Amino acid sequence: MKSNYTICKCNKKDIELILNQHHYLSKISITFKSGFNLSLSQKNEVVGACIFTGFPVPELAYGCFGLNRKEQEGLWELSRLVLKPEHQQKEHNLASWFIAKSIKELKKSEYVRAILSYADDDYHSGIVYAASNFIYYGLSDPKKDFWIKQESGSYKKHSRGKIKGLEGDWRPRSQKHRFLKIFDKALKCKWNPIKWEKSASLKKDWI
Repeated sequence: MKSNYTICKCNKKDIELILNQHHYLSKISITFKSGFNLSLSQKNEVVGACIFTGFPVPELAYGCFGLNRKEQEGLWELSRLVLKPEHQQKEHNLASWFIAKSIKELKKSEYVRAILSYADDDYHSGIVYAASNFIYYGLSDPKKDFWIKQESGSYKKHSRGKIKGLEGDWRPRSQKHRFLKIFDKALKCKWNPIKWEKSASLKKDWI
């Protein structure tokens, strides 16, 4: 029963373990940025996490809404969502319920005009966002990331800053499904909405 779950605002360390263990981005060495963090618990055990952060770059808000840097207050990204698989499997619609409750908590404390979220095409097509009444706006534009070669021989994605003199290579970034929920009716999205369809190529459509 969903009444057995508790949602609380928390700090980064409270949800670090579950994200590192169960979020797919952690498995490819991409760390998470702390923001408005919420934990989902049952019997004092953290079984889920949801993180809202601001839009990562000002250009995104301009491309999406045509807003300049001084007009971007209230724009959020649902940047991380994770549930322990056993809870997701046994509790019907737990993920969409958790999103809805998390958005309510965010709106209680913060100014919210719109929430954007992405679904990485290599892992899932965003079924939970479609179920949560986000509007689908197709795939993001193709991009590349620079991956730095580590002393161990492995590679780590370069986040920001100069790459001159760094050993590594450019790799295509997987395109992401874009989902948007607008609360401020004055905002007009410049992207074209598209009918969402579940990916036929994925064996498991993860959240």
